[in-house]
Formats: sequence, structure tokens, C-alpha cells
Amino acid sequence: MLPAYPVRSFIYEACVESLADALDAEQRGAHRIELCSALDQDGLTPSRDLIGECRRRLSIPIMVMIRPRGGDFVYSDDEVAQMADEIAFCKRSGVAGVVFGLLTPDGAIDGKNTERLVRAALPLDITFHKAIDYSVDVMASFAHLNSIDGITRVLTSGGCATAWEGRDTLRAMHEMPGRRIELIAAGRLLPENRERVADYTGIRELHGKRIV
Repeated sequence: MLPAYPVRSFIYEACVESLADALDAEQRGAHRIELCSALDQDGLTPSRDLIGECRRRLSIPIMVMIRPRGGDFVYSDDEVAQMADEIAFCKRSGVAGVVFGLLTPDGAIDGKNTERLVRAALPLDITFHKAIDYSVDVMASFAHLNSIDGITRVLTSGGCATAWEGRDTLRAMHEMPGRRIELIAAGRLLPENRERVADYTGIRELHGKRIV
């Protein structure tokens, strides 16, 4: 059985790329981790060995990044098939969920392939990551994602470099009529500024490499 979240005002999700970092984040009070490799490329799919080791050692939920390469978020059919294969492994491993994001060449949400990967991932938690911040219209992209059954949450800095710079868009996303999915604010969040962003935007899930 996956661990349940205790009742808290905030959920802090730590972005990590090693077992040591994951254990340290848990000790510091992270409520969930996003497990990646290559954070210098903004996070790629971690090794299966690392996923298994973190699954054995951690008591908090693990969200696994599914991103086959650095660069843009426009993927070929072969890359999407590779992502689906990694998602299948994650389902077998018992992690809480997966994290991915796909765009079309013209900067919109790739609805067809996003829906394909959502179907492959269910019933895991599913986060659509900061690819949304590279779309041509963040609010329209969020509305599109909100219409896709199965997406749990969207990770975003409101289309800006930092969560604070994108705070007005983040608040608008949070207050969007008919919103069904959760938001995670991201973008240079630290213990010193995380609650200021939460209070301004209303978003209670907060993400970062140094969130705790």
C-alpha cells in the first residue's frame, strides 16, 4: 500500500536525482519527491535501479520523471513508445506516480500523446510538468489539460522563470472556473519564500530542488 499524506496546510515536493538527496529531503520534511536524473538538463528519466532503491528506502510518495532526453518537449512516435515503456515499469515498481509533458511543434499541448500516456499510467498519480510553461498560451494549455481525465496535477511557474514572477498567472490558474486538477507551484522556491507564493496564489503544493 502506498503511504498516505498526513493532513497539512502545504505539500512540499522535493526534486532529487540521487538516493542520498531523496533520503535527505525526506528527513528535512519533504512530503513527496520527484525523482529524476540529470537535473542539469532540468530532469530526465532516472535509472530503474535508482527507482527501485528509492522505493525500498523511502516512506514518502515518489513521482518519477518520464523524459527520454533534454531539449524540447516535442517527441517522436518512438520516444513516446519509450516513455510508455518506462511508465509500465513504474507501475510495476509501486511508485506513487509519474511526471511527463508533451507539446506540439506549434507550442500547444500534444493532446493525443498526452492522453495515450495518461491511459498507460492510470491508476497512478499523473503530473504534467513544466512543459506547460513553454507553451504559447499557458492558460489555454491549462484549460486543455483540465479537460483530460486522469491528470492529477500540473507543475508550473505560470510561464515565467520563477513562481513569484508568474504569481498572477498562477493565481488565475488556481481560480479558473471548473478547475478539477491540482497545481504545484515551482520556480526557485525556497523555505524563505515558499509560503509567500502559496499565500498569494492559493496553491498549497510547492516544488523545488531546495524546497525543504
